[in-house]
Amino acid sequence: MRLREWNKNLKIRLGGEALVNITFWMFFPFLAIYFTDAFGKNIAGMLLIFSQVFSVIANLMGGYCADRFGRKKMMVISAAGQGAFFVLFAMADSPWLHSPMIGFICFTIVSIFGSFYWPASQAMVADVVEEKDRNDVFAVFYTSTNIAVVIGPILGGIFYVNHRFELLFLSGVICILLSVVLAKWTSETAPRMDAPSAAGSSRNGLQFLKNQIFEYGVIIRDKTFLLFIVAGVLAAQTFMQLDLLIPVYTKEVISSQTLFSFGDWSFGLGGEEAFGLLISENGFLVALLTIVVSKWMSSYQEKHVFIASSIIYGVSIFLMGQTGILWGLIGAMALFTFAELMTAGIQNGFISKLAPEHMRGQYFAAASLRFTLGRTIAPLSIPMTDFFGFDWTFGILALLSLFSALLYFVMYRRYDLTKVNPAK
Repeated sequence: MRLREWNKNLKIRLGGEALVNITFWMFFPFLAIYFTDAFGKNIAGMLLIFSQVFSVIANLMGGYCADRFGRKKMMVISAAGQGAFFVLFAMADSPWLHSPMIGFICFTIVSIFGSFYWPASQAMVADVVEEKDRNDVFAVFYTSTNIAVVIGPILGGIFYVNHRFELLFLSGVICILLSVVLAKWTSETAPRMDAPSAAGSSRNGLQFLKNQIFEYGVIIRDKTFLLFIVAGVLAAQTFMQLDLLIPVYTKEVISSQTLFSFGDWSFGLGGEEAFGLLISENGFLVALLTIVVSKWMSSYQEKHVFIASSIIYGVSIFLMGQTGILWGLIGAMALFTFAELMTAGIQNGFISKLAPEHMRGQYFAAASLRFTLGRTIAPLSIPMTDFFGFDWTFGILALLSLFSALLYFVMYRRYDLTKVNPAK
């Protein structure tokens, strides 16, 4: 599906979200280091877990609201909320005030609004794109995000240390502008609800919660989808370390090393600079290869791709914990990125095939528990290093990835995915 054939909503989102993501990734990879320096490993790990608990709840509510009140409305509200609290985060780390705790609270609220945004944005793609083209569209958005992952950390490495306030403030302004653009130039895509009274009754707080629990209960009874979520949560323990354990590891373990030398000239990196290189490598490879690898993987059965991706994740994270050589980390990161790309194009298409049309927002919200719940548990890796050391911590993460592969195998072995989804 060519870009000029895209729905106008998607074209606007692609440009606006790309700009937001670039500014976001200028500082986000360094926040684990920021909070660890401010609070210490143990407290920082617990605080990050605490913040993600709210994101899990918000994510489920976001899917429900996207189906009940519309994709556009939830995206506009979420982008505006993120912008406002990015600005407050900037003020908490400004020339006039330095309060990591206020910054952490703002970061938590930004994450909550982000959890409201994601299921609505994914459901919008499924609303306006035919099933045969969805994997390609999802892959383009994924590529756009990872172009930001290349550009953002490079710029962040230049400006983050001395201009953190300006970066946070800029992110806030751009998010607010995105909300204005979405409100003015996009249209609603959610299917019309057959029973509007259900939406009306859900506005009552207690009834809203009861309705939501009932709706998600239907999804949980879809055993195929439930196994998909659990396996994804375990696999996410590896993926999430990209901005949790890996930056701390490179700062504490990777000393300054020479990467290239020609005669008297040499180029070397260590610590935070080495992490900037690794995350830029990840983003560059994703931006360069997402569409290529997605098309390659589409020639294989989904079950083989999911299982192989989890195995390769496990191998790559294990190798990272066994080397203090920067070139070794670069090689392990390439393997790590390949595992990421294997499922980049197929996972959202898989979800959209399982989801009934009137529950797409909730299915995407529940599916994103793989990341929100995964991110809730993932910060445990930081305090774990005090008890087990880095090598054993990386080894435990590798085992979780291998167990994820086993669950994917069980999912496909036990359930016939050609049958009609029981939730339908």
